[in-house]
Amino acid sequence: MRSRFAAFRDGDVAWLLASWHPTTRPAELTLDEAVRWRGLQIVDTVDGAAVDDSGIVEFRATYVADGVHGVLHERSRFVREDGRWFYVDGDFPAQ
Repeated sequence: MRSRFAAFRDGDVAWLLASWHPTTRPAELTLDEAVRWRGLQIVDTVDGAAVDDSGIVEFRATYVADGVHGVLHERSRFVREDGRWFYVDGDFPAQ
């Protein structure tokens, strides 16, 4: 999760696509250059340890876009294949 946040923050589309599971990965990804990612708070994790093949990370990521501060709150699902973690999808919990 932290590496995906860093990729969004740094605009690293290649890493984002490589970290996305092939079954849910978009064909292309365009990041909004007006969005500046500022911080990441991990709220909860479920599984995702060395012995697990799946895990969930709930997080809040803060950003600034056109002078307005915002928060993205997501509960993301990951799977591990061949020793590597991939983002599958996520839900947006009610605030």
